[in-house]
Amino acid sequence: MKSDHQHTKLFSRSEWSEISHLLAEVGRSVRKAVRGDEALRGSQKVMGFAGGDTIFKIDKIAEEELLEAFSKWPERYKPIQLYGEGLDEDGSIVGDRRCRPRIAILIDPIDGTRNIMYDKRSAWFIAAAAAWQEKRPTTDDIRASVLVELPPSKAGLSDIFVLASDGPLIAERTPLAGGGGKRWIPRPSGSKDLEFGFAQVANFFPGTKVLASELMEFIAANVSGSARVGESLIFDDQYLSTAGQFVELLCGHDRFCCDLRPLFHRILAQRDTSFQHGLECHPYDIAGLKIAEAAGVILTDGFGNKLTAPFDCNTGIHWCGYANVEIQKLVQPVVQRWLDENLL
Repeated sequence: MKSDHQHTKLFSRSEWSEISHLLAEVGRSVRKAVRGDEALRGSQKVMGFAGGDTIFKIDKIAEEELLEAFSKWPERYKPIQLYGEGLDEDGSIVGDRRCRPRIAILIDPIDGTRNIMYDKRSAWFIAAAAAWQEKRPTTDDIRASVLVELPPSKAGLSDIFVLASDGPLIAERTPLAGGGGKRWIPRPSGSKDLEFGFAQVANFFPGTKVLASELMEFIAANVSGSARVGESLIFDDQYLSTAGQFVELLCGHDRFCCDLRPLFHRILAQRDTSFQHGLECHPYDIAGLKIAEAAGVILTDGFGNKLTAPFDCNTGIHWCGYANVEIQKLVQPVVQRWLDENLL
């Protein structure tokens, strides 16, 4: 593998800004490829299993489009090493394989595949870039990241979030029919409790539903007052997309959300050694964490520690997201108490 001086050069702030916008262009290309009747036709066909998840036909369409888009990047940023769903387990290379990569990118072409392939709800393109290094990067090393909404066919608008280095978060809502977009400032909820707001424990698939429901009931019982007859104090929205969950938090729609599937699997394995782990959140699913944090969302792992993950495809990730410090102070101790009671 070649090792010229260019591979040790650090990128400037302006270069990271360019990289962030190049990532957004890749997202737009994927968005165009996966929307419409042609992409949706047969999109539910299972094509295999890779990167810790089932790969459907629509995922393959997105993968082909993103590899083509990355191939058109300026040569000064190549080779590029991609880590993500549907790609090689050890990272796919775009560019001259004889040279060391210059950029490592953690990517999920479609986060929320099941949403878009059934034309139900927006999925999201997620990508985050770090300078390549001999030691595999982690999400702490991210210097540029994007979230691009992949809306269902009936939608007329799409949101894009772009963040470069230590620059400001750019949020833009663009018409899918063309024309200029409108920039806006996302703000998480300022509410100090969960009452009459959305808060949920990820409860997507059979296997961990009982534990997820038990935890949510435990949270509700310990943080909210008594509801009157016929009244509900906390609302639930199971958005089958980690990026979608982050966006609901950063836009002020949700106040709390957590995905503790790896910990639920650990609890179930304690109870039954024959238990088989199901689908979990992976590092590429949380590649948009810097965007959520830049908007003011507080993200931790399930134990309240800093949320971080390696650039890989298979590590199970547990996380909690809070709209603000007051919500964190209210809910985090309750989550920890429940885990203390259930984890050996």
